[in-house]
Amino acid sequence: MINDWKFIIMFCLTLGLAPFFPEPHLFGKIRWVAGGAIGMKWLDWFDLFWHGAPWVLLLRLLILKVLKKA
Repeated sequence: MINDWKFIIMFCLTLGLAPFFPEPHLFGKIRWVAGGAIGMKWLDWFDLFWHGAPWVLLLRLLILKVLKKA
């Protein structure tokens, strides 16, 4: 499951971008961290991890694919 491309991509498109409106939650959290993370509580950091985890798994799969070819 952790190496299944279809599962990881679906995971990124659902949990990784939810909620979708007015903007994906992850983008707002990244913008908040880039702005200095002032006022972020532990729950905000956990939320960033939760919505960012699918993208980390996708990046891991891409790196493994590139290294396998080399």
